[in-house]
Formats: sequence, structure tokens, C-alpha cells
Amino acid sequence: MGPHAAFVSTYPPRHCGIATFTRDLSAAIGNREIVALHRRGDPILYPMEVTSLIRADARADYSRAVDRMARAGVEVVSIQHEYGIFGGRDGAYILELIDGLERARVPVVATLHTVLRNPSRSQRAVMDRILGSAAAAVVMSHAAAGILVDSYGAEPSRVRMVPHGVPDLPLVDPALHKKEFGLEDREVVLSFGLLGPGKGYEHAIEAMARVRKARSRALFVVLGSTHPNLVLAQGEAYRDRLRGMVDHLGLADHVRFVDRFVAQDELGRWLLAADALVMPYPNLDQVVSGTLSYALAAGRPVVSTPFAYASEVLAGGRGILVAPGSTAALADALEGLLADAPRRRAMGGQAYLFSRRMLWREVAAEYRSVFEEVADGGVAFAQGRVAADA
Repeated sequence: MGPHAAFVSTYPPRHCGIATFTRDLSAAIGNREIVALHRRGDPILYPMEVTSLIRADARADYSRAVDRMARAGVEVVSIQHEYGIFGGRDGAYILELIDGLERARVPVVATLHTVLRNPSRSQRAVMDRILGSAAAAVVMSHAAAGILVDSYGAEPSRVRMVPHGVPDLPLVDPALHKKEFGLEDREVVLSFGLLGPGKGYEHAIEAMARVRKARSRALFVVLGSTHPNLVLAQGEAYRDRLRGMVDHLGLADHVRFVDRFVAQDELGRWLLAADALVMPYPNLDQVVSGTLSYALAAGRPVVSTPFAYASEVLAGGRGILVAPGSTAALADALEGLLADAPRRRAMGGQAYLFSRRMLWREVAAEYRSVFEEVADGGVAFAQGRVAADA
């Protein structure tokens, strides 16, 4: 079973990609407990594996969590890091946790969901402290590993590349699943995830205005609720702007919004019903994407901008990369895929084979190996840092 691990992260029922990631990873690993990062207003009915909570904006909770984990005999702590899920400026309260675990001689494995090439000063300070204290830093792309070593000066031996995990979906003809969603006669282009400006969906909607001229049955499905942080700040203004674009372009029959958070089982069925996925993301520095990882797992061809993660995992004919902001290029790529079923099958098959190394059972085995290594050397790591600091 490996060392007794505690995972510090957001966790379902919170609607958050990192929460879902942690649930799936920790379940595949086993012998774990969850310390959930809790935000005011989140649901409080957590599942039984959640043994304690950290109120994200309550600084003292981080130290108390360290005490509880130490008393429980936790041998390694897996921290899922993203700046926005911890309290303090740029998530600086995570340092209370890092410092406490270092004093308690409990080794930390930090999974870095965001690695910024050009961080702010405070973001850089937080990341430097994490890298200086963690026994291992796990990233999900070679691009992210390169940034840590080249830009942050991370020790290469303590940076591990472990793929983003994915469910074990079957490779099937989309026609087998379209009836469930009333899409039997449609060519389905899918995007999913928490809605926000970082998705670039306005470019996909503009592209559909061109695609529908040649592919009259084409339908772009935008699946997912609006990001809760965006709802708090702006309400549904962004979604309303997208709906306004659809109306203005006369695309009511070619763009469908499914405005709700979709559980994993249903998400898998949507993926299997799709002919292709589109990811017109404007941020080319993005070093990981659960959405893209799941598309690979379903064996679906992807049209994407060349953001860092996409450039890496779609290489070798596993997808199509188009220039960011180019509606014409996006439309040409989608139209070409929808018109060429053999190409879709070939591209999707390559993506599916590539994703087999990303199944949760494979990813969990790699994490267990890292956990065992740092648990065996955790005290030595801590003592070495203390001696160096002195």
C-alpha cells in the first residue's frame, strides 16, 4: 500500500479541477487521508476520507493541520499547489504548512498544477520556498519541468514528471453515444470545463460561423458551469457575452451551452459522443490541462492552440495545432476534421494509445514510488536543509 499519505487539496463536493484530480489520484493510491482546503460557502458534507479541514483564509488552521497529521502518523504529505486555492497573497499561507511540516520532519511531495514562466515577485517567493522545502516536486509535463530547472533553479533530481491521470474509457464510435444527448444527426465539437475567459471560446464560436457553411450539421457544445470565482466577481457576464455572440451570428442551432457541473460518469459519455474537441486557449504558457488529458483518454481528435501542454502531448499526429486568435485557421481545421472520418479515427487512435500511460492506475504507481522514496529519506532531507540553513 505504500506510506501513509495525507493529501492537502480542495476536494469534492467542491467543483474544482484540482479537487477532482485529488479524489481520483488519492483513491487510486489508497492508504490515504484528505485534509480539505475549505472556502467559506463551500458545501461541508465531505466524504469519510476527509479527516480534517483547513479554512483557506484562516492562517492558524495550517499549523493546526500539521499537528493533526503528525499525531496521526502521516509519513508523507502530498500538497496539491495552485496559487488561488490557498489563503494569503498569492496563496502565501501555504508556507505555514510547509514550515510546520519541515519542523515536524514530515516530507512533502508538492504537485504543481501551475508553473509560471513569468511570475510576480510574490508568486516567485512562494514557489521558491516550496521548491526549497519539498522533498520532491511533481509536474505533469516536460515543459513544466524545464521551467522549474531553468528558470527557478530547481534541483533536477527532485523534480519528477508524472502524467496527468485519466479514466479508463473505451475507444468507440461516437454514434453509439449520441442518442443519449439527442445528437444522432449532428457532428459534435466539444469543449468542457469551468467556463471563463481563459478558454478562448469566443474564437471557437466565431469559427463555427464559417464551419456551418460547409458542415450544416456541425454543433459546438460548451459543457460546464462558470468558474465559481468568476461568478463571485462578475456573475454570468462572460457567458452572457458568448450567448450574445451566438445570437448575433445566427448560430442558435450550431452552439449549445450545457450550463452545469457534470459528474465524471456523464462527462465520459459526452466525450464518447463527440467527434472532436476544440481548445482555443489563448495562454500559451499553460503547462497542463485536464481537459486535454481526458480528450486523449477518449481517443478523440483535438484542435488546439499550441499552448505548452498541447504542443507536447499532441505531437506526432495526435492532434492539430492552430495559431491563437486565428478564426480562419480554427475553422479550417475543424471543417477538415469533420469532413474526414478516416483521419478522425486515425488521429483519435494515436491519442488513445498515447493515453494508456496516463491511466490512474499507472499514475498512482508512479506516485507511490515517489512517496516511498521520500518517506525513506524524508528525515535526511529535512536535516540536510536545516544544516544548510544554519
